[in-house]
Amino acid sequence: MEHPIVAAVGSVRSTLKSVGDANPTFMTTDDKAAALTELVRAEGQLAELRLRILADAGDLAVATATKDAAGWLAKVTRTRFSDARADLALAKALDGERQVLATAMREGDATLAQARVIHRVLSALPSRIDADTVAKAEAHLVEQAGHFGPKELGRLGRHILTVVAPEIAEEAEARRLAELEAAAADKTRLTMRRLGDGTTRISGRVPDAAATRLATYLEAFSNPRAGAEGQQNEADPFTRLPYPKRMGQAFIQFLEAADPRRLPIHGGDATTVVVTVPLASLRAELGAADLLGSGLVPGDELTGDLITAAQARRLACTAKILPAVLGGDSIPLDLGRARRLFSPGQRKALLIRDKTCRAEGCDVPGTWCDAHHLDPWSTGGRTDLDNGVLLCNHHHHRAHDPAGYRTDRLPNGDIRFNRRR
Repeated sequence: MEHPIVAAVGSVRSTLKSVGDANPTFMTTDDKAAALTELVRAEGQLAELRLRILADAGDLAVATATKDAAGWLAKVTRTRFSDARADLALAKALDGERQVLATAMREGDATLAQARVIHRVLSALPSRIDADTVAKAEAHLVEQAGHFGPKELGRLGRHILTVVAPEIAEEAEARRLAELEAAAADKTRLTMRRLGDGTTRISGRVPDAAATRLATYLEAFSNPRAGAEGQQNEADPFTRLPYPKRMGQAFIQFLEAADPRRLPIHGGDATTVVVTVPLASLRAELGAADLLGSGLVPGDELTGDLITAAQARRLACTAKILPAVLGGDSIPLDLGRARRLFSPGQRKALLIRDKTCRAEGCDVPGTWCDAHHLDPWSTGGRTDLDNGVLLCNHHHHRAHDPAGYRTDRLPNGDIRFNRRR
């Protein structure tokens, strides 16, 4: 005799096949709304039934010599093992301590995504919380599932004790945060590795607060490109970049803008990156320079710490790079002459005069710009206001790309960039 569950599953599939060729184009708006709503509820019910069977499918693992029912399910249904294992953990919880949540799914009142969030919230409660309080938290979250999606439920779950047990919420939250902070400090890592294609992969794991601070800083470096009244400047190619690429560019700007005078003493002197470059290369359109510090970042040795001479000339406009200019016998000719750097007072004067990036049509605020030598310092240009101009990071790179762009000074003092053909 066929089991009722098997019969029900066969009936569901048969019913779905009967509408396989039905075209929703001819449905009314009300019918589409009703169908979509009911399908989501039905998906929740089907998910609960699947999990209910999975929780009791240990005999399948024994019969097939798999580690557990999740392993059998992943193999037979060609799904990811990690997903099947997560489903098995949720299935066991619904079959045990999460009866209220299981009932909500069975009635179509909670989706699988909502159930996962609610289970995670309840599992994260401190072990010292009594069972009655956990039950109240489950009932409250299941009720809220009728009004909120998974993301909102997760936010509500952060403060669930404030709702169901306010008398212990503050102490429990303080302990939880202390434990999280200790665990975060223990897990904090940062690794760098050369990839051999001119890039380095940076991988890190940091506390949430530090990640939020970094994200805030990077947003600050990308947002100034917005135009009047917060509207993006569509003429700026930066604004059209994918968000991860914009954040990567912002990270580079953030590192270049860091003030070495406020960093710890490193090697007996203020933290500095030294660039060694032959004088001939510094003055040439093409050439290479070497960042002193090879070996700090492991990985591919083919690229080492080489940068182009053009990049060295651009960095020489800022106070963050110390150029060691070498003569024919690799003897230092110049080790960061003070006069190559615009002083804080000169920077303020340039900001008062220029206000924004002086590239034609660019409105990036001057506070986010570099002080650029119109007559390059590397060829004897003076560090004074007449020879200085503010350029944003994007246009500063273009100014030090003479092979790609030609620059002209307009009567109003702006810089016009013309692409070389």
